Amino acid sequence: MKKILIIFSVSLLIASCGQKDGTSIEKVIEDGDLTAIRAKRGEIVAEQQEIANKLKQLDEAIASLDSIKKLPLVTTITAKDTLFNHYLELQGSVETKKNIVLYPEAAGTLVRVLVKEGQRVSKGQVLARIDDGGLSQQVAQMEVQAELAKTTYERQKKLWEQKIGSEIQYLQAKTNYESSKNGVDQMKRQLAKATVTAPFSGIVDDVITEQGSVVAPGQSQLIRIVNLDDMYIEVEVPESYISSIVKGKETKVHFPVLGKTIDTKIRQVGNYINPNNRSFTVEVAVPNKDGIIKPNLTAKVQINDYTSEKAILIPQSIISENAEGDQYAYVTSGKDAKNIAEAKRTIVKTGKTQGDYIEILEGIANGDDIISEGARSVKDGQKVEIIN
Repeated sequence: MKKILIIFSVSLLIASCGQKDGTSIEKVIEDGDLTAIRAKRGEIVAEQQEIANKLKQLDEAIASLDSIKKLPLVTTITAKDTLFNHYLELQGSVETKKNIVLYPEAAGTLVRVLVKEGQRVSKGQVLARIDDGGLSQQVAQMEVQAELAKTTYERQKKLWEQKIGSEIQYLQAKTNYESSKNGVDQMKRQLAKATVTAPFSGIVDDVITEQGSVVAPGQSQLIRIVNLDDMYIEVEVPESYISSIVKGKETKVHFPVLGKTIDTKIRQVGNYINPNNRSFTVEVAVPNKDGIIKPNLTAKVQINDYTSEKAILIPQSIISENAEGDQYAYVTSGKDAKNIAEAKRTIVKTGKTQGDYIEILEGIANGDDIISEGARSVKDGQKVEIIN
């Protein structure tokens, strides 16, 4: 009914255009008088403005009387302060300082391999033996000679203490004994190079050279031994984080292949900044009690570089930006019993982001109702209906 009244009113107004001076538009155009045509146009423009003003009055009257007018529908979320831990995300691979290949220290034939792949060994355990080329027999002979030199020295010493014999005889016996003993020790050290032992406890990962092969020092790879207990990840961190990334910082490590995430800490921070990429290295400890984490396994490292005890977090999707580059969001105020409220635009200052959420430093306080769905379609000062 109201729409019919508006249409009828507008029709009457339009019909009256051009009739005030009794001369129709067609008649003025037909006469061809430019001054009269311009005067008629000005008259119609004035009437048009009058019609617009009357339509505005009618719209305002309808808005004030219409109890079922449509308002933008929105949903809101309530801002709450919460603990916020921000993590710097980096990528690295698992490493261990106890992953080495053993080489022989002596040349010869590999006569015995005493371990198998997958076998757990202890530090100092004999893993393989190399033909000593007769060194063991030479050591036995030198030990006999050293024992004789020791006996001669001890007897000569007793005689010298009893003032029997000359000092030179005593000194010669002493020198012969010490020389023989040092020669035996030196030969034993040489003989020990024919025995390959484990430098640390671990697992034999690979027996590279088979028994019976001829090996050479520093050239022939014998056995790979790995210890999976002391694992770590080394990552490069941009120098801008040098003040926030320190030893002991909490860190999360995720292994995509294993689908596993562990909580750990930084165990070492480098003191050198690489001039090529302006970064420093960080070592993150990797506990590996079950032994499923292997060297060179890809990992995603998240280091806690920022913590706020009372942070306001909101979804990034509800933040907009104006032409001046200011970020803003809409909050609601004056909500009545019918969930009708006013949308107010507020300029915000944002901090760090984590996933889909962003930290609000200024502009929104604890307890504010923020428009979530429908935020893109409202205007500052507009009435909205909240349908949470």
